[in-house]
Amino acid sequence: MYDVIVLGSGPGGYVAAIRASQLGLKTAVVEKESLGGICLNWGCIPTKALLKSANVKEYIDHASEYGLSVEGASADFPAIIKRSRGVAEGMSKGVQFLMRKNKIDVIAGFGKLLAPGKLEVTDADGKKATHSAKHIIIATGARSRSLPAIPQDGKRIVGYREAMSLPEQPKSMVVVGSGAIGCEFAYFYSTLGTKVTIIEYLPNILPIEDEEVSKQLEKSFKKAGIEVLVSTSVEQATAGKNGCEVKIKNAKGEAQTLECDVVLSAVGIQTNIENIGLETLGVKTDKGRILVDEFFRTNIPGVYAIGDVIPGPALAHVASHEGIVCVEKIAGKNPTPIDYNNVPSCTYCYPEVASVGLTEKAAKEAGYEIKVGKFPFSASGKASAAGAKDGFVKVIFDAKYGEWLGCHMIGAGVTEMIAEAVVARKLETTGHEIIASMHPHPTMSEAVMEAAAAAYGEVIHL
Repeated sequence: MYDVIVLGSGPGGYVAAIRASQLGLKTAVVEKESLGGICLNWGCIPTKALLKSANVKEYIDHASEYGLSVEGASADFPAIIKRSRGVAEGMSKGVQFLMRKNKIDVIAGFGKLLAPGKLEVTDADGKKATHSAKHIIIATGARSRSLPAIPQDGKRIVGYREAMSLPEQPKSMVVVGSGAIGCEFAYFYSTLGTKVTIIEYLPNILPIEDEEVSKQLEKSFKKAGIEVLVSTSVEQATAGKNGCEVKIKNAKGEAQTLECDVVLSAVGIQTNIENIGLETLGVKTDKGRILVDEFFRTNIPGVYAIGDVIPGPALAHVASHEGIVCVEKIAGKNPTPIDYNNVPSCTYCYPEVASVGLTEKAAKEAGYEIKVGKFPFSASGKASAAGAKDGFVKVIFDAKYGEWLGCHMIGAGVTEMIAEAVVARKLETTGHEIIASMHPHPTMSEAVMEAAAAAYGEVIHL
């Protein structure tokens, strides 16, 4: 009999299990595949390894701009994929170590709820075993969403999982969808020399970001040779023996057929909630997501859900925080509910994109009178020295009280900079306090202080 069983070992599940163990709860994790889930094995971590290879190639391609001469450099696609898989395997082994260190039982197999407190696990040989726990946390995550018009076959029309382990580099690729996954893979393959076309149904790529950021990324992508087609729908994608045909239609209703080697469907995710016993217990769902309260309790006592299976941003760091709050509540602590208005979002293409809080448009629609400040990296000494002048930092403050409503960045390394805004917003820091906080020179992070100063008419370096 366990205190807690966690179903799924992604960044929500394994973090929840570790925190539960730290709090003295007897804990087990059920995992049907690899510890670490999609994030460590087929998502966040291996994609960043691929993108690092692309970054290095880009540096080499532009070596002459730094006064260096490099000849004969080329991308070894299988070696790049192999390195990425090696990084993922190393991280998964790290989670195995953490399970042992925290005395968490790992139960291999597919878990299914039988009743409150009862979980049946079927292993790879089809053998079934029943386990009991006072509390069961569902953290089964999500997978690539499949659309009827873009039927994935895993070879020519693929999801993100296949895209990071293709047997050979395609000469041409159509990426359908321009969220973080679509943009990251578009950048990766384009940098290696694949002819990439992005198709986005909405008017801007990275459509949930601030419009100015989206426009800047589109400009940077086009400059890098990526074709970007916005306000365009995919009517049908079909795979043949030697490639794919993608029938598209623009906002004016004009039809066109694109040909490519591979189609990447990056149109979002769908939750892994089938066949895990939700219907048996009567766990409430809506639009494919499990409904929970602020402490991740479902309508069935003793059953909880966290991560991609519940409403909210499908991000690894969100799932991890949800797992911690969930088990701290189970353990009788008094955790603070998560503020979903202060969740950072990062996209790791080049230039990188990072944001938190309201966009300028959303702030206006919410009725705020706002002060907006923007500082371009073209005016940054560090950015100039690094040869990374594309992009800017944009900040939005409430004119009345000085509340930091939003921060939006595009440029080199901005995913490492956004945490300043997250912490400052958590501490209810005002624009004036950011201006008065000394930032080191020369750094990219100075742009945050300069943007805040620009919002109040005090910017020095513009």
